Amino acid sequence: MWGQDQQRREEACRLIENPLLNSGRSTTCSKACFCEHSLSPSFSNERAVCGGKREKGRQSINSFLCRESCAPEELCHCVLIRNLWWNYCSYFVPLEHIPQVNTGTMERPLETIRMENNTSSCFLMERKTHAKINRKEVMLAKLRKSCSCTPKKLKNFVMDFFPVLRWLPKYHCKEYIWGDVMSGLVIGIILVPQAIAYSLLAGLKPIYSLYTSFFANIIYFLMGTSRHVSVGIFSLISLMVGQVVDRELLLAGFDLNDDAPPALGDGSLQNDSQTNTTAFNLTIAGMNAECGKECYAIGIATALTFVAGVYQVLMGIFRLGFVSMYLSESVLDGFATGASLTILTAQVKYLIGIKIPRSQGHGMLVITWINIFRNISQANLCDVITSAICIVVLVTAKELGDRYKHKLKFPLPTELVVIVVATLVSHYGKLNEVYASSVSGAIPTGFIPPKVPHFNLMLRVAVDALPLAIVSFVFTVSLSEMCAKKYAYTIRANQEMFAVGFCNIIPSFFHSFATSAALAKTLVKTSTGCQTQVSGVISAMVVLLVLLFLAPLFYSLQKCVLACIIIVSLRGALRKFRDVPARYHVNKVDTLVWVVTMSASALISTEIGLLVGIVFSMLCIIVRTQRPRTALLGQIQNTSFYEDDLEYENLSSVPKVKIFRFEAPLYYANRNYFLKSLYRLTNLDPNLEAARRKKYEKKEKQHLKKGDHTTANGLGIGETTLQLVPKQIDFQALVVDCSSISFLDTTGVNTLKEILKDYKDLNISVLLACCNPSVIDSLKKGGYFGKDFGSMQEMLFYSIHNAVQFAKDQKLSADCSI
Repeated sequence: MWGQDQQRREEACRLIENPLLNSGRSTTCSKACFCEHSLSPSFSNERAVCGGKREKGRQSINSFLCRESCAPEELCHCVLIRNLWWNYCSYFVPLEHIPQVNTGTMERPLETIRMENNTSSCFLMERKTHAKINRKEVMLAKLRKSCSCTPKKLKNFVMDFFPVLRWLPKYHCKEYIWGDVMSGLVIGIILVPQAIAYSLLAGLKPIYSLYTSFFANIIYFLMGTSRHVSVGIFSLISLMVGQVVDRELLLAGFDLNDDAPPALGDGSLQNDSQTNTTAFNLTIAGMNAECGKECYAIGIATALTFVAGVYQVLMGIFRLGFVSMYLSESVLDGFATGASLTILTAQVKYLIGIKIPRSQGHGMLVITWINIFRNISQANLCDVITSAICIVVLVTAKELGDRYKHKLKFPLPTELVVIVVATLVSHYGKLNEVYASSVSGAIPTGFIPPKVPHFNLMLRVAVDALPLAIVSFVFTVSLSEMCAKKYAYTIRANQEMFAVGFCNIIPSFFHSFATSAALAKTLVKTSTGCQTQVSGVISAMVVLLVLLFLAPLFYSLQKCVLACIIIVSLRGALRKFRDVPARYHVNKVDTLVWVVTMSASALISTEIGLLVGIVFSMLCIIVRTQRPRTALLGQIQNTSFYEDDLEYENLSSVPKVKIFRFEAPLYYANRNYFLKSLYRLTNLDPNLEAARRKKYEKKEKQHLKKGDHTTANGLGIGETTLQLVPKQIDFQALVVDCSSISFLDTTGVNTLKEILKDYKDLNISVLLACCNPSVIDSLKKGGYFGKDFGSMQEMLFYSIHNAVQFAKDQKLSADCSI
């Protein structure tokens, strides 16, 4: 073993000796082996380096070895010193990392990085060789695996698709049942008044909101993976559904301002045509039947819900959950706040009891407020007084609940109390008959027979369903992840997409509309001791009780009371305005994204507002990479670290070296900014300088042809060379800090090649430092280091300090040669 090691050491030494022994010229000595940055001239594809602080003795040796001329009697001393240095380094390098070189090639390619620190060491950094993957075979293997069907795989598929089969058998009844029952009852009590109230937003009868709340809880119990999320009716989703319903009703010729007199039937939905002042016996979008306004409205809502659910399921099948990543927190908050302003505006007419048409299209918020002020004289005094009392009671109860929530075991059911009291007052006070106060009307009991959504209506709302599907999924997954992180369990985002999708597809056959997770109810659920999805079943039972027995009791409930419940529920979203100064202090760009998204959602429309927010946030990212921070770096005194000269005090500049940092990927969009920033900070445009030199040389040649031995500046011919070196060039090396450059495209590689060539023409070397592997690979493929990578060790460095030290040594060698 010792003999093999000794033989390999001697062979390595001979690689250094051979160029000298085979040449009698001293220049071979300096160029072939005596440059300090190369341990062996034969290692053409690697950079083997020795690290350590350069001492004065070593600098003198390098100065001696790197001279342009060596006397023949000095050759043996040169060889001896160099061999001793190589043997010294070899003790610090594992021999298995030193490739055997017999014919100028290596057993395996090595890419080693030059390292410099304060301790003398010599080592190699070797890039791993990654096996090439046959993508076709991988795809075929995955396809075969996915298409195969075994009993075990089928069982796992069913249990993954219905997570309830996994966690329900492990349910600890004694430990979990009390918390699930309590939270389920509380959420059910909250769901009933909210479902009735949010029907105003959707432009539908309250019974459909109750159906939605019931079916969503049952389906999510079977398919959901989050234990604490409350899925059901949501104000924002109801608003988006209502806008589509109103638009289609208007296009179909229905009057949106129809405030039908209450039907005095038995509460059955079979008398749907009696509840409208107009009924149409015509073909509307393929519906060839006598279909009134409410019939057509729920037909639009179910078609929209079905298509949104299909989109969500398809997104789950094709693993498109990454779409939610483009909805940043600022976009979602701005969207929710803008939509809350729209919801608030839509409820004002119920608060004051005026009858104005529901505005449609862009600018609905402005148009609605204009109509409100035009008809303010028609306000119903009874509704105004009722609204004021309800808002005061609800806000006071909410504030007290927030202040003393740590003392309360469960939230106060304020909404339910207000609805019960207001219904009793309205019924016994005959507010509808005496003061013409608008009431909810008859709410039938029981279930309507299921019905397939109309395909022709699906085509009309296919585009509207896409933003609805994305918003519904994003809110559900974000809330699920929040709860999972808080309570230390995991969810499956893809399964959540399936769950929400089927919470829309299946209920659409039962006259329900789109659902999503709701933040307020989720927080209430977690605060009341919820443990598992069983609480959703309890909530569904509460809603079922109302559906079967209690719904007709809400006949006399005033619409202004429902509007008050909706407006008070928007407190959280409207409070975002108070957070604007703090948000601005943290990040100005995110605040701008929030303002733009909120304004577009409120002033244009919710769908366009969401699109504007996504596009604007992406543009902000593009602009920030197009015009990133750039800086010249200075050295922290007595260290090997470098930082921005404009941001930190007491930094020392490196003589004859400029260190440039670019804090973004280098690609086609920021190429020009990169060059402009580099030229501005270094105070040198190599193209202009080269042009100036050519112009100067041309003038000199003209003077020489005329026989004038003095230049245009009055200098002699011998002084012309000195004049060609401009005084403003105060550096001989440019170090580019690539630590913040995450990737390069073709334009980026060509840009670096361009500055390498331009500065080389001015005798300025360009050194790259802190490149990540992907950047190095891009540079290799782009031919930055030449065909054989022979000059790679002189152009690429692991650290800035390493590059600076090399530049200093290069300058020292040049001074010695002069």
